[in-house]
Amino acid sequence: MAAPTRLLEWVFAVYFLSHIPITLMIDLQALLPGAGIYPESLTELLQWYAVTFRDPMMIQPPEWFKSFVFCEAFLQMPFFPIAAYAFLKGGCKWIRTPAIIYSSHVATTLLPIIAHILFHDFSKSEHLGPQTQRERLILLSVYAPYLLIPLLILFTMLYSRQYNHVEKRKKK
Repeated sequence: MAAPTRLLEWVFAVYFLSHIPITLMIDLQALLPGAGIYPESLTELLQWYAVTFRDPMMIQPPEWFKSFVFCEAFLQMPFFPIAAYAFLKGGCKWIRTPAIIYSSHVATTLLPIIAHILFHDFSKSEHLGPQTQRERLILLSVYAPYLLIPLLILFTMLYSRQYNHVEKRKKK
C-alpha cells in the first residue's frame, strides 16, 4: 500500500471517529433546540459555539438545514463507525462505493450551507449571524473541513489505484 494513501486513510479514520461525538453531542441539538434532552453543559457549549462563530443555523435552524441534520443523524451517523473501521484497517476495497455515496451526499449538502454563510443577508433577520466578511470567513472555516475532507475522500475513491484498481479474474 502506498504511503500517501495510507496517510489519507488515517486522516479519514480520524475524521469519521471525531464526527461521532460531534454529531451526537452538538449537531443533533439543531433538530430539537431547547427540548431539554441534552445536559446543560452541552447546550451551553452549543450556545458558546453559536455566539463565538456567529452561527445562527445551530441555534435557530432553518427547515432546509434541519433536513441536512436529519440526514446526518439517520443516514450518515450509522456510516461513521463503519468508515472509521475500514480506513483504520486500511485497504478495504468494499468501502469504495459507500464512501463515494457518502462524500457526494455531504459535499452536496455543504454547498447550500456555504452559500448561505457567504450570501445571506443576516442584517435583516433577528437571528445571530455573521455581519462582516471576516465573520463570514471565520464561520466558513468551521464548515470547510466538512466539504474538503469528503471531496478528498471522493477523489481518493475515484482515482487512487488502491481503490480504483479492477482485479482481472482468471478465465476457467
